[in-house]
Amino acid sequence: MTGGPPGSPAAHAVRGTGRELAGPGWLPLTDDELRGILGRRDAGGLGREPVVIWRSPRPMSAAALVRHGDATVFVKRHHLSVRTPEQLAAEHAFAGHLRARAQPVPAVLRLADGHSVLRRGEFCYEAYQAADGIDLYRDAVRWSPYASLGHAHAAGAALARLHLAAEDFARPARPAAVLMNSGQVIGAPDPLTAMRRLVAARPALAAYLAGRRWPDAAPLLAALPSQWAHGDWRPSNLTWTSAAPDAQVAGIFDFGLANRTSAVHDLALALERAVVSWLDLPETGTATADLTAAAFILDGYQTVRPLSEAEATALPRLLPVVHLEYALSEADYFTGVAVSPGHADLAYEYLIGHARWFGQPPGAALLGFLAGHLRAGR
Repeated sequence: MTGGPPGSPAAHAVRGTGRELAGPGWLPLTDDELRGILGRRDAGGLGREPVVIWRSPRPMSAAALVRHGDATVFVKRHHLSVRTPEQLAAEHAFAGHLRARAQPVPAVLRLADGHSVLRRGEFCYEAYQAADGIDLYRDAVRWSPYASLGHAHAAGAALARLHLAAEDFARPARPAAVLMNSGQVIGAPDPLTAMRRLVAARPALAAYLAGRRWPDAAPLLAALPSQWAHGDWRPSNLTWTSAAPDAQVAGIFDFGLANRTSAVHDLALALERAVVSWLDLPETGTATADLTAAAFILDGYQTVRPLSEAEATALPRLLPVVHLEYALSEADYFTGVAVSPGHADLAYEYLIGHARWFGQPPGAALLGFLAGHLRAGR
């Protein structure tokens, strides 16, 4: 489904599910559209109306950097089937909490109606200040590694600081939804029953999964303390103090997958996103893991927030299934929103193929390395 408000221009290319570019699911933001969302920066001055200066290649929403008066802001448009104003309000509250605790999170902005989320028909909009620092990984494809071990270490330390700042954010979890992380399955006393309940609530997804052996991926994981977390910690959601290998994290953005899960869940996601060459899997049947990069992420993290014994034990068990609930929600998106049987098949392969890889020698080696590295560190 390609959608957008009337008057949207021809679509631009976005990242596909692999290394290729593809057509977008949503038409891009336009200057005329943004005028009604952001308003003017002054009272009647010339040349102060919003102008799009860069469009995001991410495919699940329409987003752009916008010159608005003397400022540059980041604007996103969501279809209500993907994000509602209530869901975005929780996200904004979390971002505000982190910012109040000195985390380098861009400020959420008020839109033309004075609120942080503005609804127009079947779409809603949000805007942030542009993140500080250099967006070194702007053009990186999904599952790109860090460009240096220094970046991996700095990213681990920054994630730990975010987790410490998030510990007292008391808001309940956002309910499981399209394109959303959650701990609904992994943290449940009976994960298999919880997964069946999650799928049954989504008729299109349930129909797609009928006859497939998806319950085989049900996790076995002891309960861990829950807290809000970023949910999508990867190089392209961070900005940097410089382009040097020893640069530090200057900004943290894209809280679209943030939810109440656990610190270890978020750390496992950070490893899953950046240390395995997942894009090789459909091409060669296997993938490689960068054990050194994994060690640097873990070591950076533990310089700030050492893992408890329970967390260190849980991390290698969690890693093979940490993608599970987001992968299901992505299949839900491609069966019920931007309907594409081919992309739904890829989302299902993401769900099953990634979990299966951890039973192959490279995946087992990664899990063994993580367990040993954590034991040695303790």
